[in-house]
Amino acid sequence: MRDLALIFAYALGAALCVGGVGAAALRLLRGRSITTHVVALLALAVTAVAAGVAAVAEAMFLSAHDRDVVLITVAAAAVVSVAVGWLFGRRLAAAAVWADQARRRERHIEQGRRDLVAWVSHDLRTPLAGLRAMAEALEDRVVRDPETVDEYHRRIRVETDRMTRLVDDLFELSRINAGALRLSVSAVPLGDVVSDALASTAPLAAARRIRLEAAHSGWPTVLASEPELARVVGNLLLNAVRYTPSDGTVRVDGGRDADTAWLAVADTCGGIPEADLPRLFDVAFRGEPARTPGPGNGAVAGSGGLGLAIVRGLVEAHGGRVSVRNVSDGCRFEIRLPVPGT
Repeated sequence: MRDLALIFAYALGAALCVGGVGAAALRLLRGRSITTHVVALLALAVTAVAAGVAAVAEAMFLSAHDRDVVLITVAAAAVVSVAVGWLFGRRLAAAAVWADQARRRERHIEQGRRDLVAWVSHDLRTPLAGLRAMAEALEDRVVRDPETVDEYHRRIRVETDRMTRLVDDLFELSRINAGALRLSVSAVPLGDVVSDALASTAPLAAARRIRLEAAHSGWPTVLASEPELARVVGNLLLNAVRYTPSDGTVRVDGGRDADTAWLAVADTCGGIPEADLPRLFDVAFRGEPARTPGPGNGAVAGSGGLGLAIVRGLVEAHGGRVSVRNVSDGCRFEIRLPVPGT
């Protein structure tokens, strides 16, 4: 019994010495990866066993032959343990990174939802307050002259149209995010879609004294759903007209590379701050401090910051991509879409 107690004491002392050194080493490795920590822990455990065996052997409790046999066995187990630890450490590290990214993505999405609700609530409350005030003024006969009554009716219609567009954008965005968007893809002449979008935007551009320019030929055929593609082009044009100062220019170009077609909308807005470029397609991001729609024609009033988010969602649903960059006097939005036969 006394011999067993001595063996335990020698083995424990050797293991504690190794454990102390290992704890210091792990403290130095605290900034390293999970894989490094797992391998270090396994190596520490195996080294503690080997140190205990060596200490017992030195105390003459084991023969040299028995000591060598045990140490060889420990060495073999160490090789297998460290190899398995390295493999599973990599898996644990990948799982930890994935879980961290998932949590960050979830927090980002949740923050986006809260911001969207707050901003859309503001964008709905503001016109609703104006609509109620104008409706009460008409109901109470506060305004009587025909010109003012007509102006109130016009403003009620404009604000109603703006809220309708906002609700439509919310519905479209919810379809995209829920994966409920179903595309009826076919070969679509891009020039026809651009021509229709320019015709729809022309009255608004004329009211703001903005020139619309487009190439007359060279438009490719793309593989897309025509209604969704028309919305993409329309949103890009509306965004360009909205942020381009009066007497500015919005130009639309298109072409085809080896396996994709491209469409670019360039404006003379003066450029976008570099810090805002990565967030430009985020939901409800407008890049301006005030959330209240700007003055002017109701058609260019705030859209809830959903237009470019819808553009990205629809383009990616087609298997394409969208990007933006600053050019000499403004910015250039570019979308790339697949072409028939690719």
